[in-house]
Amino acid sequence: MVKKAKAKAKTKTRTQYSAAYKAEALSLADKIGVSVAAKELGIHESLLYNWRGKLKQGQSTSAREQQLATENVKLKRQLADQTEELTILKKASAYFAKNQK
Repeated sequence: MVKKAKAKAKTKTRTQYSAAYKAEALSLADKIGVSVAAKELGIHESLLYNWRGKLKQGQSTSAREQQLATENVKLKRQLADQTEELTILKKASAYFAKNQK
């Protein structure tokens, strides 16, 4: 009878990098290139590309939110102007209807 050897599961722990480390790594990658920076830091190039993509996505999201907020203020102002004009027209039509009788 052959005994089956229990396979030990190799568990790799994921390294958590701080935001400051990521920022420094990305600035280094911008200066000397992604592949060279990845080799110097001992990380995969794809990790640097992922960090760069997430950073750009975060910036574009905040820029989009700011654009939407600006548009929202503009539309509220336009709505207030339209409401005021409508109120004035209603009062004017009531005045002229009253004088025609």
